[in-house]
Amino acid sequence: MSTEITDNAERNRYEIRLDGELAGFVEYEVGEGSVALVHTEVAPAFEGRGVGGSLARGVLDDLRARGLSAVPVCPFIKKWIEKHPDYQDLVAA
Repeated sequence: MSTEITDNAERNRYEIRLDGELAGFVEYEVGEGSVALVHTEVAPAFEGRGVGGSLARGVLDDLRARGLSAVPVCPFIKKWIEKHPDYQDLVAA
């Protein structure tokens, strides 16, 4: 199964696709040097398969690569970062 995570800037969200099918997304708001991650949603057909975690990792890896901080507003993203200390340095102070 192929997984692709892309930044759909027109819709202000990162999207994850499995074999070309939209499986979930993270909505965001762009700030000065940071991105607020405000809502995560995984399609019911893809729940329980690690899609949310893969999406969180992909989004945060992209922000790191772009030199941006994350503002985790979404409870799922907040909890995911808490469980993965190697991403806590991305959280905007």
